[in-house]
Amino acid sequence: SLGLGTTLTFIGSHWLLVWMGLEINTLAIIPLMMRQHHPRAVEATTKYFITQATASALLLFASITNAWTSGEWSLTEMINPTSATLALTALALKIGLAPLHFWLPEVLQGLDLTTGLILSTWQKLAPFAILLQLHPLLNPNLLLSLGILST
Repeated sequence: SLGLGTTLTFIGSHWLLVWMGLEINTLAIIPLMMRQHHPRAVEATTKYFITQATASALLLFASITNAWTSGEWSLTEMINPTSATLALTALALKIGLAPLHFWLPEVLQGLDLTTGLILSTWQKLAPFAILLQLHPLLNPNLLLSLGILST
């Protein structure tokens, strides 16, 4: 399921397909996070799910807003600057870029090493691929500030 979600996001050019791939990615790692029946793992999984659901809802809102104003569901037709900023914020929250990284250390503390490694690497590939596709359409000052804050 992790591979399917990432592949759908990589090949998707339609916002709904990309969103569906991200959701499959999120739902596929939850059983891995809950593998240890420990209260810290349950807490980490709950925080991860709530944060990712918030980011997914924000991304879906950005894509619907863009489709409403432009009439296009294509990933590369992000004409509305408000939608582009909302999509960038949602992707930064999904990736864990500063200043939206508040959830990442708390979630990683409740996981074992292998699951934490998957969460820190594989789960970031799909949102990063979307960010690379949207790069020419996004505000360069906002991208630069997110990059500087993250370093």
